[in-house]
Amino acid sequence: MAKNTTSAINNSTINKSIEENNQNLKENLILNTNSINNNYEISCATYIKATSNKPNELPHQFLGLTKDELIYALKIMMTARYTDDKHLNLVKQGKSFFHIGGSGHEGTQTAISMNLISKKDWAWTYYRDLAFSIGMGYTLNDYFLLALGKEEDPSTGGRQMPGHYGRKDLNMPTQSSPTGTQYLNAVGTALASKKDGNDDITYVSSGEGTTSQGEFYEAVNWASREKLSVLFHVQDNGYAISVPRAQQSSGSSVTNSFCAYDNLKMFTYDGSDIFDSYLAAKLAVQYMRNGNGPTLLHSIVERLLPHSSSDDQKKYRAKEELEEAKSKKDPISKLSLYLIENNLASDVEIENLKKIVHNEINEAADWAATRPDPQAINSTKHIFAPEETRKLNYSEFDYPDVTNKVVLVDAVNHALMEEMKRNPKMVIFGEDVADPKGGVFTATRGLTNTYGSDRVFNSPLAEASIVGTALGMAVSGYKPVVEIQFGDYIWPAFMQIRDELATMRFRSDNNFSAPVVIRVAVGGYIHGGLYHSQNIEAFFAHIPGIMIAYPSNAADAKGLLKTACRIQDPVLFLEHKGLYRLPFASTAEPNEDFLLPFGKARTIRAGKDATLVSWGLTLKDSFNAAKRIEKDFGKTVEVIDLRTIIPWDKESIINSVKKTNRLMIAHEDTLTLGFGAEIAATIGNEAFNHLDAPIMRHAAKDSHIPYAPEYENDVLPSEDKIYQDLIKLLEY
Repeated sequence: MAKNTTSAINNSTINKSIEENNQNLKENLILNTNSINNNYEISCATYIKATSNKPNELPHQFLGLTKDELIYALKIMMTARYTDDKHLNLVKQGKSFFHIGGSGHEGTQTAISMNLISKKDWAWTYYRDLAFSIGMGYTLNDYFLLALGKEEDPSTGGRQMPGHYGRKDLNMPTQSSPTGTQYLNAVGTALASKKDGNDDITYVSSGEGTTSQGEFYEAVNWASREKLSVLFHVQDNGYAISVPRAQQSSGSSVTNSFCAYDNLKMFTYDGSDIFDSYLAAKLAVQYMRNGNGPTLLHSIVERLLPHSSSDDQKKYRAKEELEEAKSKKDPISKLSLYLIENNLASDVEIENLKKIVHNEINEAADWAATRPDPQAINSTKHIFAPEETRKLNYSEFDYPDVTNKVVLVDAVNHALMEEMKRNPKMVIFGEDVADPKGGVFTATRGLTNTYGSDRVFNSPLAEASIVGTALGMAVSGYKPVVEIQFGDYIWPAFMQIRDELATMRFRSDNNFSAPVVIRVAVGGYIHGGLYHSQNIEAFFAHIPGIMIAYPSNAADAKGLLKTACRIQDPVLFLEHKGLYRLPFASTAEPNEDFLLPFGKARTIRAGKDATLVSWGLTLKDSFNAAKRIEKDFGKTVEVIDLRTIIPWDKESIINSVKKTNRLMIAHEDTLTLGFGAEIAATIGNEAFNHLDAPIMRHAAKDSHIPYAPEYENDVLPSEDKIYQDLIKLLEY
């Protein structure tokens, strides 16, 4: 159990005082004249002159801040600053391997934390957010457990580098390293709060360099359109590592790009000034608590340290610039001087506070060094949810031959309809999914009419937005089942899937999960050309942490999709467009209790002379080719439908190969690094002694999928081509 390092100031007293101040500050935004549309330049001194009947009132008096509250703020800032110093010493001593700090950013971060409510509001932080995190309840013990990579680290359990803050009880999801991905996740969390009918605020931050990322714009767009309570905090220190602001943003400010956005309020201010920062944060919080929409706080700060312990800013910043930054833009020096000049604290009191802070830091660092290191046996723990979460009430289905069959796309629709009824926290969104359209393939037809537009709705045409927002909702307790219209267009969402969705459970040491289901239409044979024909399973099978289903018939599609909607892992659910209404894929429809486990293949044709493994539309051609082999040569080929790619049923294939002694894998994806290569390598390694012939792979040519039927038919697998390869395999 981690030792708790507490502040000398009682947090509950501070929060109560802040809430009282909420009532005292004027709600109308009477700001200074330097405003463009929805963007305001905040100066506490100017605001006092414009709104106070006491024009000589001091900033802390106007804001209703007591001496204790100011000392509390100073202590947070000192704690963050001197923790940076301590950590850098640990790096020099070889006790920690990396440091990235927030020195110079403490003023704005502390002010915002004082206006938010810990354990109620949400926070998607970035690597410089130490002062903010401390203000929200993150302790020094937490910090040094993270810095030293200890097993008890509440953020990552030793899985991530320092600077990745997170704690479940603080509603602070463990951050990742990519810059900008967190913005869409925050939008998802805010959307969940809105659907829950509460006034929670979601904080999310980055430096100004990150605002060059497209996902930042997508996030501001979604939050503004939906009037979501997202506090976008852009901490502008003028440098994206070494790249200056002028080479990042058009114009002098990132806010220039958003001046015409409805519902968005923006405040630009001196982030090194605690009072300007506090006023901006206060106005922003009032605006959002009232449900008016998002805010963007653009704080101008100085980076007083290099980008990280791997950087030397003297290479690209002039000595005079650095000296001026330390002398004029240090938030700790500025607040300390204010306290002394206004007789709120003496030099001695401030020096004593420094000593207290240094002692607390040293005690926490020394304590963390004594805590257990991670055990190597746990290095791959928490890639997926605990196994017991997948122990559902699975059932068998005998695939009866009936007249009244359901096509695959309708089976998908029925599965969604049933799971929406079962789980009120399930939501469905994507491009064109809402009624009256009901999806470009009608898979979501009728769902909006049945469950309402609050649960089934259209998204912007932005794949990263769909997945990133879904992740944020999932972390908040929702079950998003989203649609990416075509597999060919999933790539804008790739970083959200690879770096955010797949890693969430692992990087947070099982404290957070994001069980999002991503439905994707894939595959060729529809004359869709290069951009409506791709198979994508091999790309995503390489990513730990995502389950992949690829059903080949209606019953399996229904059973696997219902399972995907209930398990606690992210699922990529691939639906072949060519199978949607194909008679081969039509089956009797299982009832609403039918669930299929992931990782369990199905033998659809028994045989003793060879094993043929396939999935998707290629299964049809494999099945028909096997029938022709028996008719023409009297040889029987066992055909196995893999059903799921991750996990895949190795045991069933090995058992079949032990019986048939020959193996072919057929799939529609390209030959080079198609998933068949993984199966072939595994069987070659684990069942080599049972093979009487080399393993054969049959796949598409290593080519893009062309449009003309003559080209497409040449590139993709076919029944005739599989038939010819089976002959070669059997004759070997």
